[in-house]
Amino acid sequence: MSELLATDAADSAGARLDEASWWRQAVVYQIYPRSFADANGDGIGDLRGITSRVEYLRELGVDAVWLSPFYPSALADGGYDVDDYRDVDPKIGTLAEFDEMVAALKAARIKLVVDIVPNHTSDRHAWFPEALAAAPGSPERDRYVFRRGEGPNGERPPSDWTANFGGPAWEPVGDGQWYLHMFAPEQPDLNWENPEVRADFLKTLRFWADRGVDGFRVDVAHGLAKDLTPPLPSQAELDAENLPDGMHRFQDRDEVHEIYKEWREVFDSYDPPRTAVAEAWVDSAPRRARYASPEGLGQAFNFDLLLAAWDAAEFREVIEENLALSRTSGASSTWVFSNHDVVRHATRYALPAGTDLKAWLRTDGTDPKPDVERGLRRARAATLLALALPGSTYVYQGEELGLPEVADLPPEVLQDPTWVRSGGTRKGRDGCRVPLPWTTNGPSLGFGPGSAHLPQPARFAELSVEHQRADDTSTLAFYTRALAERRRLQTAESLEWAQDAPADVVAFTRPGGWTSITNFGTDPVPLPAGRVVVSSAPLPDGQLPADTTAWLVPEA
Repeated sequence: MSELLATDAADSAGARLDEASWWRQAVVYQIYPRSFADANGDGIGDLRGITSRVEYLRELGVDAVWLSPFYPSALADGGYDVDDYRDVDPKIGTLAEFDEMVAALKAARIKLVVDIVPNHTSDRHAWFPEALAAAPGSPERDRYVFRRGEGPNGERPPSDWTANFGGPAWEPVGDGQWYLHMFAPEQPDLNWENPEVRADFLKTLRFWADRGVDGFRVDVAHGLAKDLTPPLPSQAELDAENLPDGMHRFQDRDEVHEIYKEWREVFDSYDPPRTAVAEAWVDSAPRRARYASPEGLGQAFNFDLLLAAWDAAEFREVIEENLALSRTSGASSTWVFSNHDVVRHATRYALPAGTDLKAWLRTDGTDPKPDVERGLRRARAATLLALALPGSTYVYQGEELGLPEVADLPPEVLQDPTWVRSGGTRKGRDGCRVPLPWTTNGPSLGFGPGSAHLPQPARFAELSVEHQRADDTSTLAFYTRALAERRRLQTAESLEWAQDAPADVVAFTRPGGWTSITNFGTDPVPLPAGRVVVSSAPLPDGQLPADTTAWLVPEA
């Protein structure tokens, strides 16, 4: 056995976590509300739909729900263009229905984490029309990032920067000034040097915490602080800059942590303290650890396994590095394979290593052809491995059903701004946002009484909750067993690597003596001693087949 990997809090961690630290080893289920359950039949998921499915979440065994944006929005970016941070989109529900949902979740002992989108508002937010109506240099414009354009009349943008969704990052307003939008034009970036912006978000955090929200997922957490001191570099110069960490013009600047220090003061004013997790796309894992510090947000998404190839050495390296970072930051790590922004991992693992996913989506998922059986087998094995690790695991709605990416959505139904902004060259993220199938029949397979805002493929019927509940070998049954065993076996945040494991096997033991073993190779390997409590696939003749994970406990 190698050295013990443990967080600083491991000595005091018990089999169950107290209210203040529930998040450290939680299973968090992400709900993309427009695609989860539709109660009123308008084709869009809603809060009443979520409330109606709380019993499903309880039976599944999750500890918390992460709710993607439900705020008023024109849906220029799937709800991440927020009109009002302290209200509910009428298409999704009301504040009263939000309170009913919170009460139902709490009755089921499920925590609630909500998305907060601080980098930008929508162009329909009350502040933005005020900014457009005001003069350059006004307090109203100072809430956003406005700059005068180049040329005698400001007719050219301040720089040729490209937005994340494609196209220019600056938009003219007709008076020689331009506003910055690092995403869609309907998402103007806020100026976080403005005290009014900072104060308003503190008010928003308190608004939702007072309504019973347990934590926040912080969108684009790395993007708030910006240095737009002229002259601005060109996009080519920006891409070529080799600046010290924390000095990029608009990503992962050191000053962003001053903002989150203020947020932490708000979180810690509650009993128990509210939690937060950063979506921070940064260049190095140590930079990500700063977002997870106790003085900041407390936890940060670790996307390293999501990006890793199906390879034992790569998985082990990622795990070792992130557990070491957890010791440094004092936080626990997070493990995730799918979310609302990426191709579902059951499909990623079905494709040859190194497949260009954007190019594959342009073929409607036909070239190369996915190996569906292998993809699901690896997805189940990867998930069971992650559930065995110290830290929290994030599950994206539908992965417990083994849902694949819907790659063949026709252009006329696509909603992701990436499709339009890229001129039809990037299909975008709609394929992982197709509404869930709950039943084997119906116009939207039980998603709602009518059709769904994105069409479901016919093959979803056999992947529905109704169909899988009748099958003990289904992916849903597997997830339910795995989450129940995880809760039963949960222990201190440490693991010990098995030194005698073959090169293509990842095996480790958790406190209490239970073992997780994953076979990344092509040939079966012997199982270690112990009694199997859950496995991602059948285990013939006491062997662990390829692309399979098993958990074992000591024999009584």
